[in-house]
Amino acid sequence: MTSTTEPKKKEGGLGETVKVIIQAFLIAILIRTFLFQPFNIPSGSMKETLLVGDYLFVSKFSYGYSRFSLPFSPPLFDGRILGSTPNRGDVVVFKLPRDESTDYIKRVIGLPGDEIQMIGGVLHINGQPVKREDAGYWMDDEGGGRVERVKRWTETLPNGVSYYTLDLVDNGFYDNTPVYKVPANHYFMMGDNRDNSTDSRVLSQVGYVPYENLIGRAQVIFFSVKEGDAAWQFWKWPWTVRWDRIFSFVR
Repeated sequence: MTSTTEPKKKEGGLGETVKVIIQAFLIAILIRTFLFQPFNIPSGSMKETLLVGDYLFVSKFSYGYSRFSLPFSPPLFDGRILGSTPNRGDVVVFKLPRDESTDYIKRVIGLPGDEIQMIGGVLHINGQPVKREDAGYWMDDEGGGRVERVKRWTETLPNGVSYYTLDLVDNGFYDNTPVYKVPANHYFMMGDNRDNSTDSRVLSQVGYVPYENLIGRAQVIFFSVKEGDAAWQFWKWPWTVRWDRIFSFVR
């Protein structure tokens, strides 16, 4: 009797293990699709708000769900389900309009119908200059011992949302632009690192972002390592992890 029951116990144990793995996988897919999606920062276009090496959670439910909310973005439906519109100043992950396999992260600056223009490095919305105040300098640690002092401003949008922007050079390429008229159902996105951001000011690369392309709002940084270091090198964490950024909210 022993010889016949032991294989059944082994088979039962293996089956339970497979079942648990499948359940965990499905739960992870559901969380990623409907609640939170992890995202890492690969470039410096959102400095100093977001740094290269930051890992953050993006809330998928903030603006409802489009086909881009689903893994591999299958064209099952158009528009958004349970949709709500972003606020000016939200930091948003979206699919690049010209390459829907690529994720970008920028700040919402222009809403549908807005007129956006940069004049002498100052943001203008609907003909009015956006308030900005001198915020001194920020020390940009690029890793490898390279530290650069960068001019910093506090920019305050008409709805009261404030954040830092960086000014790497005077009279940058996109410090003076034509007027951009944001189409209906589209948004105008800009990076906080104004002289080092390919964003909606570059119509041939990003341009106006359709509402459908929004993935979610950046909410919280759950992990962060210094620029140039790898997150998987756990033996270096005592020196490479930016401990002060962990569990900080994105503003």
